Amino acid sequence: MRNFRGATVVLLACLLALALLPLFAEKYYIQLFTKMMIMAIFAMSLDLLVGYTGLVSLGHAAFFGIAGYILAFAAPQYEAANLWLSLPIAMAGSGFLALVIGVLVLRTSGIYFIMVTLAFAQMVFFVFHDTKIAGGADGIYVYAKPVADIAGWQPFTLENHTHFYFVVLVLLAVVYAMLRMLLASLFGRVIVGIRINEHRMRSLGYRTFGYKLVCFVLSGVLAGMAGYFAAAQFGFVSPDILGWHQSGGVLMMVILGGMGTLNGAILGAFSMMLLELGFQGLPAVGGVDIGKHWQLLMGGFIVLVVLLLPHGLLGLGRFAGRLLRKRAVSNND
Repeated sequence: MRNFRGATVVLLACLLALALLPLFAEKYYIQLFTKMMIMAIFAMSLDLLVGYTGLVSLGHAAFFGIAGYILAFAAPQYEAANLWLSLPIAMAGSGFLALVIGVLVLRTSGIYFIMVTLAFAQMVFFVFHDTKIAGGADGIYVYAKPVADIAGWQPFTLENHTHFYFVVLVLLAVVYAMLRMLLASLFGRVIVGIRINEHRMRSLGYRTFGYKLVCFVLSGVLAGMAGYFAAAQFGFVSPDILGWHQSGGVLMMVILGGMGTLNGAILGAFSMMLLELGFQGLPAVGGVDIGKHWQLLMGGFIVLVVLLLPHGLLGLGRFAGRLLRKRAVSNND
C-alpha cells in the first residue's frame, strides 16, 4: 500500500510539472515535450504487446505511420482537416490494419512472430516508398494542422503550440488511465497469464487467440493516435516513420524504461529523447566530435541498462526506494 501511494504521488507530481511547463518554457521546449508525450503514448501502446502480453513486435511502426498518411489523405490540399473526423478515421485505419495483420501473425509465436511482424511492416513501408501513392520516398506534407471545429466553434486550435501541448497531455493521461483500468480488470489478468503460460490459460478455457488479437488491435489503434499527432505536429509524413528502425526505436524506449510497466514506457520515451539530445550536445574532445557519434553512446548506454538493470530505469528507482526504506527502518531502530 505504501509503494502504491508513493507511486501515485510521483505520478501526480510529474503530471503537475508537465501541466505547469508551458508557463515557464520557451516554444522550443514546449514542442520538444509535446513530441516526448506523443512518443510516450506510442511506447505504451507497444508495451501492451511486449510487456504485458509477451508479443515482441518489430512492425509496430506500421500502425504509427499509416495514421499519419491517413491524416495527409484526409486533409484537403493546402487546407486543414477536421480533427473530430480525421482522428477517428486515422485510428480506425490503424486498427483495421492491425486486425488484418494480427489475424495472420498471431498464429505464430516466438522468433517467427517477430520476423512476420517485421515482414508485414516492411511490406507497408515499400508500398509507400516505391510507389507514387503519397509522394513516394519524398513523402507528403500536411500543410495545416487539423481544426477542432464544432459548428463554427473551436474549443482550441492546434496551430497554437501551447494548445497542442495540452491536448497531447490530456490524451497521454487518458490513455494511461484507460490502460491502467484495462490491465486491472479480468482481461488484463488474462493477457498477463497468456504471457506467463499460454497453454495453461487455454486449459482453463480461455480463447487466447481472441485475447491476443484484441490486444494487437488496441495497441495498433493507440499507435495510430500517436502517429496522427506526430504527423500533425511536424506537418510531414514520409515512409521513414513506417520503417523497422522506428519500431526498433520505440522498442528500445520500452526496454530502457522497463517492460511490463506503463510508467516504464513513459519514462523510457522521455529518457531516451533527453539522452539523445544530451549526447548530441557533447563537445569535441581531442579533435573527436563526440556529439557526432551520439548513436554509439546511446547504444552503449542501452546495453549497460540491459546488463545492469534488467527491470530498466524504473527498476533503478524502485531499488533506490527500497534502500531508503531500509535506512529509515534501521535509523528508527
